[in-house]
Amino acid sequence: MRFADRRYYVERYIKCDCCGVLVYDAGIAGAAPDGSPRLFCSDWCRDWTALVDRGDKDPKLPLPRGA
Repeated sequence: MRFADRRYYVERYIKCDCCGVLVYDAGIAGAAPDGSPRLFCSDWCRDWTALVDRGDKDPKLPLPRGA
């Protein structure tokens, strides 16, 4: 993200591989089952995706407090 004279603007749109939220900082790295890199906005998104990758048909993961 860069600063313009009056506001911010985004140079690249990097989205969470789970929920699609824009990731403005370094994010949380992860990997797909085939080894390709993934990027997540939170630990919750990384953990939920891991459950789905393991074949959980109805993943249940409590939402983080304060979210």
